[in-house]
Amino acid sequence: MTGVKESKFAVMLTPKDRYRHRHVRFRGDVLSFVVQYETNLEGKWLPVVRYDTEHGFAHRDLFDKKGNKKKTPMFTEDYNEALTFAEYDIKSNWGIYKKAFLGGA
Repeated sequence: MTGVKESKFAVMLTPKDRYRHRHVRFRGDVLSFVVQYETNLEGKWLPVVRYDTEHGFAHRDLFDKKGNKKKTPMFTEDYNEALTFAEYDIKSNWGIYKKAFLGGA
């Protein structure tokens, strides 16, 4: 499809924390996205929180250290808006998510 653009990158937050981002746009509209905060425990990168559009809707997955996840739908059908919120939430709150992931909250 002409006009489809994919963006994909990772940002190190600390030596043991990173933010991964991928989205696909067509003519300025987000068609799909995945943004995920991961932490490195014992040499393995583990997902802590992920926002994505798998399953046909925007949602958040919260993980625990065992790999269990809790899915929460986002209350918007606009993927542009959902992606903007997801980016902001992870970049602003990754430390809180890490604390909960490690069992401190």
